[in-house]
Amino acid sequence: METSEKIQASGILQLFASLLTPQSSFKAKVANIIAEVAKNEFMRIPCVDAGLISPLVQLLNSKDQEVLLQTGRALGNICYDSQSSKEQFASTNIAEELVKLFKKQIEHDKREMIFEVLAPLAENDAIKLQLVEAGLVECLLEIVQQKVDSDKEDDITELKTGSDLMVLLLLGDESMQKLFEGGKGSVFQRVLSWIPSNNHQLQLAGALAIANFARNDGNCIHMVDNGIVEKLMDLLDRHVEDGNVTVQHAALSALRNLAIPVINKAKMLSAGVTETVLKFLKSEMPPVQFKLLGTLRMLIDAQAEAAEQLGKNVKLVERLVEWCEAKDHAGVMGESNRLLSALIRHSKSKDVIKTIVQSGGIKHLVTMATSEHVIMQNEALVALALIAALELGTAEKDLESAKLVQILHRLLADERSAPEIKYNSMVLICALMGSESLHKEVQDLAFLDVVSKLRSHENKSVAQQASLTEQRLTVES
Repeated sequence: METSEKIQASGILQLFASLLTPQSSFKAKVANIIAEVAKNEFMRIPCVDAGLISPLVQLLNSKDQEVLLQTGRALGNICYDSQSSKEQFASTNIAEELVKLFKKQIEHDKREMIFEVLAPLAENDAIKLQLVEAGLVECLLEIVQQKVDSDKEDDITELKTGSDLMVLLLLGDESMQKLFEGGKGSVFQRVLSWIPSNNHQLQLAGALAIANFARNDGNCIHMVDNGIVEKLMDLLDRHVEDGNVTVQHAALSALRNLAIPVINKAKMLSAGVTETVLKFLKSEMPPVQFKLLGTLRMLIDAQAEAAEQLGKNVKLVERLVEWCEAKDHAGVMGESNRLLSALIRHSKSKDVIKTIVQSGGIKHLVTMATSEHVIMQNEALVALALIAALELGTAEKDLESAKLVQILHRLLADERSAPEIKYNSMVLICALMGSESLHKEVQDLAFLDVVSKLRSHENKSVAQQASLTEQRLTVES
């Protein structure tokens, strides 16, 4: 918008603001015009700058239904997809006014209009907390209770909108913790009762709510100790054959989050979570695959026995190798690689390495060492060093054909490589010297030149490892 147009628009919007008083006979028409204007994304911030929010919020006290409808539309359009306007709303009493208005409404259309204003507003964390404190959650729980058994289209829509908004409120840390109330809150207990429900929308909202409550260790530990895992496993069991993908995804998300605290891992493993999760290995839906992989990776972290058991599961490893090639789904591909590496790193088992070699997984770990993410590069290098230390003879040909030695030379020569990448690359070079063919490749590529330069590296660990590696290369040349 040109500067002159902006000034003109600003003047008109300020005029509108002056016509939005409770006494004005034009307020419904003006609110309607503002609603239309704010459909244009470039006009939302000018609406905020012209001071329209405060008078519109005041009009929510009106008893005139047309004024309420048009005011709701105007507010909804102004705050749609505009972070700036939400900040402004947070400094008004809009949350309180909207909840009061919501409580009075019994007509579906009017409630839907308020929902349309509430949903974008509730994306702001400060407003989330204000809505919770104004009693919106209790209203939403009441709607769910009233509509859950209805098969009317309007009621089904309202049930979905209400339960979705409930989940959205839990995305804020403060609002979530306020509703959790140490796991004893009535809201938390009601949400738990949604999981065994026969209604897919409630199952979904219940599982998503648990995933949101499971955002800190204290909450996760309390929930695992109080039987949430078993409820989620029962829910997943109901959705194995031709199940609802969104429910599968949500329940797996909740299990993944619950598995983060160290103390929960052994409890969840002994409850049989891996067996339940593995039932979804045949899923062809990338969102489900992604969460399945993340859940297993969280569960086996520092759990040697579980990592070995899963790492010897040929069906799982073959599926991981297949997903390592899912180029259309970067998330699935990345998580498959990370789980493959984790199975080796946490089990330190020769049998696991043999299974991965036989399933064709080595080339993927070598490729992973070239990832743009340092954490993934590092995980790959540590796994490869364990392979070289424990089962080099078995993996030798695959390491050779994957051009591992050339990749390590590149990582060491690249000034952009992180210190831990250089360090682990040198550890791996030393481990590879036990193979005649790989040793020859190391000699042919003149590693001594690259390694000797690293003796003066600013990172002490890298410098020390460079000295050790240089000695090893010199002795064995």
